[in-house]
Amino acid sequence: NYNLPDFILVLIAKECKSDLLERGRIDDRLQSMNDDALELLHKVFVECEEDKAGKYAQYRFYAYVSSMYHKCEVLVNETIPGKTGKNHKMPVAVKNNGMYIAVAHNKATGHPVNKKDTTKFYDIVDDIKSGDHGTMLSDAIYASSVGFKGDALVELENLSKSRKGDAENQLNFKTANFENNIYSVTKC
Repeated sequence: NYNLPDFILVLIAKECKSDLLERGRIDDRLQSMNDDALELLHKVFVECEEDKAGKYAQYRFYAYVSSMYHKCEVLVNETIPGKTGKNHKMPVAVKNNGMYIAVAHNKATGHPVNKKDTTKFYDIVDDIKSGDHGTMLSDAIYASSVGFKGDALVELENLSKSRKGDAENQLNFKTANFENNIYSVTKC
C-alpha cells in the first residue's frame, strides 16, 4: 500500500520515455503515461517484482521513505558534505524547511547486510550529523531487500546506543527489512 509521490512518477516516466501530466489528479496523471510506464509501476508496486539491477527495490524504497515524511522534500542521490570535508552521496535524503532531517540507504541486491556495511553507514551518518548540514538530522534508515546478518544489527544498535547521552547529537537509527512484500522497521 504505497502513496506514489510525484518524484516516483517522474522517475518511472523518464525511464520509460513516457509523457506525464505535471499537475492534476492522480488518475489523470496515470492516464497520461504510456503502457510501458504503467506496466513498470504495476511490476514494482503491485507485483513487487525484483530485477537484477535492484532498480525496482530502489523505487519501492523511495516510496517507503517518502511515506514516512509526508510534507517533506525527498531527494534522491543527494551529495551531503560531512564535518571531515568528504562529500557523501546518500541514496535518499529528506529535507524539511531546507534542512536535512533524515538520510536513508537501501541494499537492493547481493548478500545480506553485514557488520562492515552498518559500521560504514554509521560513520557516514555521524560525519554528516557533525557537519554544517547535519545540525537538524534526526533519523538514519538502513533498509535491505536482501536481509541483515545478526551481527550487523547488533553493531548498529551498539553504535546507536553510544550516542544516547548526548541530546544535541541524538540520532535515531532504524533498520527496515523488505520481505513478504512489505517493509518492517526496527529502531536500533
